[in-house]
Amino acid sequence: MSTLTLDLVTNTVLDRVSDSELDKEYRKRFFLSAGEKLHGAEDAAKHFNMLFAKDPSREHFGLIYLNGKNDIISSEILFSGTLTTAAVYPREIIRKAIEESAGAILVGHNHPSGNRQPSQDDLSITKKIKAACDTVDVTLHDHVIVTSEGYYSFADKGVL
Repeated sequence: MSTLTLDLVTNTVLDRVSDSELDKEYRKRFFLSAGEKLHGAEDAAKHFNMLFAKDPSREHFGLIYLNGKNDIISSEILFSGTLTTAAVYPREIIRKAIEESAGAILVGHNHPSGNRQPSQDDLSITKKIKAACDTVDVTLHDHVIVTSEGYYSFADKGVL
């Protein structure tokens, strides 16, 4: 079969698959659901990439809420901003963690620029979130920065 014929067959098959079916399959493969375990920064990065995929041109800040066994309770985007920044409020993070009855959280955000290194603002807000979590006995497991080029884990790098 020629490459042109194969391309035509592939495109015809893909034309029959709806966007919602592709979205469901993608979510099933890369998005962790409630009750599943998170196995490190790579899982968190995949989850955050999926969470932020609908609008990758803006910075988003999300949370994954975990129970006492480190099973996922839920996840969400809590803050969205511009191309280069998103305002983040530790008070809101703590309020949501308590509302979800989370024993631990992971936070993550994207860098649309592709630079996965943390900025001074990223380092500063992580310290504030950690301090806020400590006051209410919620464990901050990690802060993950995701980009199209990979991810940066504060925990893996020993920053957290």
